[in-house]
Amino acid sequence: MADKKNVLVAEDSSVIQNLTRKILEIQNYTIHAAKDGKKVLEKLKSDDFDIILMDINMPLMDGMECAKEIRGMDDPKKSQIPIIAISGNAKNYTEDDFKAVGINEFLPKPLDFDNLVDVVKKYTK
Repeated sequence: MADKKNVLVAEDSSVIQNLTRKILEIQNYTIHAAKDGKKVLEKLKSDDFDIILMDINMPLMDGMECAKEIRGMDDPKKSQIPIIAISGNAKNYTEDDFKAVGINEFLPKPLDFDNLVDVVKKYTK
């Protein structure tokens, strides 16, 4: 059996974090969580992830700024991790805004968990 893929869920809502964890663990993913962008960057220093699910509106450092920081990392593997933006309030951003900071795809809240699983599978093959 293939190694489990590591997913980092960057989300300040415990409810969404826990739902996402349960859904993806059923699909055989290993889930790690961070409540803000600064914690995401800390986790990236010590761990490797196959994909990051990034809430746009988080405390301390939002998802847009965090994505920019990740894309600017010196480690080529870490700087290219697929980043999937998740937000219920991303109306202020266009698809071009997401692409400009290196976000691969956007999923609106409330999350369609079937779509979430499909997108995670697509980027972690």
